[in-house]
Amino acid sequence: MKFRNFDAGGQPVSEIGLGTWQIGADWGDLDDATAERILAEAVDSGVTFFDTADVYGTGLSETRIGRFIKSRADKLFIATKLGRFPEPGGPANVSLKQFRLHTENSLRRLGVEALDLTQVHCLPTETLQQGDLFEWLRTLKKEGKIKRFGLSVESMEEARICLAEDGVSSLQIIFNIFRQKPITEIFKEAQTKGVALIVRLPLASGLLSGKFGPRSTFAENDHRNYNQNGDQFNVGETFAGIPFAKGVELADRLKSLTPEGMTLAQMALRWVLDFEAVTVAIPGATTPEQAKFNSTASDLLPLSGELHQQLQAFYQTHAQSLIRGKY
Repeated sequence: MKFRNFDAGGQPVSEIGLGTWQIGADWGDLDDATAERILAEAVDSGVTFFDTADVYGTGLSETRIGRFIKSRADKLFIATKLGRFPEPGGPANVSLKQFRLHTENSLRRLGVEALDLTQVHCLPTETLQQGDLFEWLRTLKKEGKIKRFGLSVESMEEARICLAEDGVSSLQIIFNIFRQKPITEIFKEAQTKGVALIVRLPLASGLLSGKFGPRSTFAENDHRNYNQNGDQFNVGETFAGIPFAKGVELADRLKSLTPEGMTLAQMALRWVLDFEAVTVAIPGATTPEQAKFNSTASDLLPLSGELHQQLQAFYQTHAQSLIRGKY
């Protein structure tokens, strides 16, 4: 596993992390024992960066991580998110009082004295534009409850709003072969300002594993079943906003570009890591084997310049026009 410095502070983190939405909710059923094995396999494979949120299973993901880290001596970087918890919910979450309360609840569930990173969790564009929440985050940092703050965003417009603010340590964005807009929109500015980029959905909710077919189905409580058209939340969070049937078709076409000895998933993860602006990619896992496999991308050689050009052309020709939702 290779490491990259997180923001201007320079703390190294593994360039492949673990997204833990899966061990909280919305990806089918997953019991405590399996969740613990996933976390352990990731750490044993060199992962030091976990990304979670208070809303994942209304605290379940954080609780499971807190229980896990208490039993391990590994030095891990735990990033969480706030702003979308169901109580009080919606706009009522957006105040210094609620930010402080949700932060204190995350501290309790994770069992730590200060959060390595807290991130505002995909709040509306107009809420970011108002700017008050950035001052609340600065206050929480001064109080010692958080070490850093960042924002998880849905669009490049939102990313630019955040990059204009002082003290932002990180941005979490959707970025993968199907969704390449960040390269030209924010990469240079983020690097110049020393803002870490955390990449979620590097495998487009599993589409870029190449393992799905047109008849693949998902559990009733898996967002890949009930949110394919954005019925519950932003459609971009499910298959990166690509209609499922078209995504399966595109993934199958990408297999012909995969280098010998590499799987499609490895190529997709390696492609993300080839960009210096990226700090850490956070694929999720529903099995320990997936967590171990995802970490192997760090040890692969960079893709060739020719392949990068082919993948850029593939996106521009076949994927770009299919993206739905904020972008």
